[in-house]
Formats: sequence, structure tokens, C-alpha cells
Amino acid sequence: MRTALVIGTGLIGTSVGLALSARGVAVRLRDVDPANASLAASRGAGSDAESREPVDLAVIAVPPAHIAAAVVAAQQEGVARGYLDVGSVKSGPRGELASLGGDLSTYLGTHPMAGKEKAGPLAATADLFEGRPWVLTPTPATETEVLNLALELISLCRAVPVVMEAEAHDRAVALVSHTPQLLSSLVAARLEEADETAVRLCGQGIRDVTRIAASDPDMWLDILAANPDPVADVLAAVAEDLTATVASLRALASADGAERSEGGAGISDILRRGNTGRARVPGKHGQAPTAYETVTVLISDEPGELARIFADAGQAGVNIEDVRIEHAAGQQAGHVQLMVEPRSAASLAAALRARGWALRAR
Repeated sequence: MRTALVIGTGLIGTSVGLALSARGVAVRLRDVDPANASLAASRGAGSDAESREPVDLAVIAVPPAHIAAAVVAAQQEGVARGYLDVGSVKSGPRGELASLGGDLSTYLGTHPMAGKEKAGPLAATADLFEGRPWVLTPTPATETEVLNLALELISLCRAVPVVMEAEAHDRAVALVSHTPQLLSSLVAARLEEADETAVRLCGQGIRDVTRIAASDPDMWLDILAANPDPVADVLAAVAEDLTATVASLRALASADGAERSEGGAGISDILRRGNTGRARVPGKHGQAPTAYETVTVLISDEPGELARIFADAGQAGVNIEDVRIEHAAGQQAGHVQLMVEPRSAASLAAALRARGWALRAR
């Protein structure tokens, strides 16, 4: 692939442009809002100058409701040899494309499983897709050339190709992406009118659960409107668990011992099921989940402190697998949680203490 056209310069489209441009592909950018395309171009994602020269691949990065129309318009204009979209829903847009008379042979529906709670070209990065699954949903009509162009794109973006049926993809993302977004928003919504004293007690748990609730509501309405039934099915199952959990909690407040015991069993069951489900989430680089040990360091909110911790860990010969920061309420300080291989935890703790860091007891 030598040339590409990205139609839609939001987070995903601009990130595609940045990744391709960094690897020598000549990228053109187009957006219904020329200011967005200009901003993406200023960040190095490609050129927003108009050209009639056809490209190898057109990447359609618009909201799900507009994918089919954008693909048909691009095909009629003859802008590329192949066309793919990067929307988060696959079966609906493909069906709409067929009804609009689009050419399914030169089109391939794809979905990179990557994103952020922030939107727009300013949030884009060239490494957004590295190591992430990128779903392809070819049909018997898909030309081999188009599939090869898509695989080349994924390789250039350093992602991992995964082939699925469109309907199976939509059910899967309803479970692992769309429903979590709604549940995060539902929990965060409880904070809207909460007492200020309660809000001041927010710790890492509530921050983790509500992080994606900061996402753009209009963007998510577009996504959910394109995949409502599979999401509703997952939420209905969650609602059944919630009803049972509420009943179990009420039972724990009962004066009757047998009822309390039954309530405790219900809560234990949902917590155990949660442990089992969480253990199935892929770990680093998509490998089996790994149990890391946490070394917690007290840190002041000053420039260079994080870099100093990482440098000291590196000098100790310990690789930091993951990191979290928990800020202390009302203080210019916090805790940095360093996740490391269990065999490295003791040596890291000793090395950090020797360099003057204060560690929290486990």
C-alpha cells in the first residue's frame, strides 16, 4: 500500500493517518468539517489538500449511521481500489450498504478494538492500535485484493487481525464494549446529585469504574443506536443478576438467620462469578492473565517524581508491568501502585526503600 484516503478525522481516523504516515504511506484526509481535517494534517496524519488521483485504500472513519452512505459516495466517486470502514458495529452498515446499491466486492467491514474516552484529532496517537485486536468481517463477495489491503493496513498499524462474522462481532462488542460503557455511565450518574462529602471520598475503585463515563455522549448514542438489541440482551441478563443481588442484600439485613445465610450465599455467588469472569480477560499482549504483585509508593505531586521512580526501578533491574496512581484527597501527594512479577516485588521494594522512597505496607 502506497496511498490511502481517510474519510473522517476523529480519534480513530486521525490515528490511522498518523500510523500510516509514520510508515511511509501517502495519506490524504477528508472530513465534513474541514477544520478537523486541517487539524489532523497539522499533527502529521496526512494532507488535507484535495486530489482526484485514486488511492489504494479508502478508510471510512465516520459514525455507524453514516458509514453506508459514505462508502457508497466514495465508491461512486472512484476514490480507491478498496474500501473499508472502522466503525464499532458491522452487520447494520453492511446491510444498509447493500440496500443503497453499494459494491460489496470492494468493501470490507472492520473494527479496531482500540479507543479512548476522549474524542477528536487532538486525542489521536500513532500507537493507538499497537497490539490491539482488529476485527475483519469479510463475506464471500469480498475481493481478495481488498482483504489483502486490509491486512496490510492492520500490519502497518501494528494491530492483530481477527476474522469474525458480522453478527457475532456485534454480539461480542455488546458484551465487552457497549454494555460496560452504559454500566460505567449508570454508576457515574449516581454521583450527579450525591452529597459533596460522599464525592470527596472517591477512591481508585470508583475512578476505575467510571473512567469511560467521561466519553462523548453523542458518539455513544450513535454507536448504541446501531447495535441496540444485542446490548439490550446483555443488560437484561445484568438486570436479572441485579434483581437477585438486591434481594440477597435485603436478606442480609433480616433478623432471620436462615434468610441471612441465604443472602450471604447469593452475594458470595455473584462475587465468585465475577472472579471467574475477570480471570478470562486477556492479560498483557493478549496472553493469559498474569497475577502481579503490587508495590505501593508514596509520591509527592511534583515534576519528575514519576520519572525518578521508574528510573530507580530500572536501576534495580525490575520491569514495571502496569502502573496506577491514586491521588490523596486535599493533598499534593498520592500513591503510585507498581505492578510487577511476584518474584521481583521484594527486590523492588528493598531497592526503592534504599533510595529513600516511602512504601505503604501491604
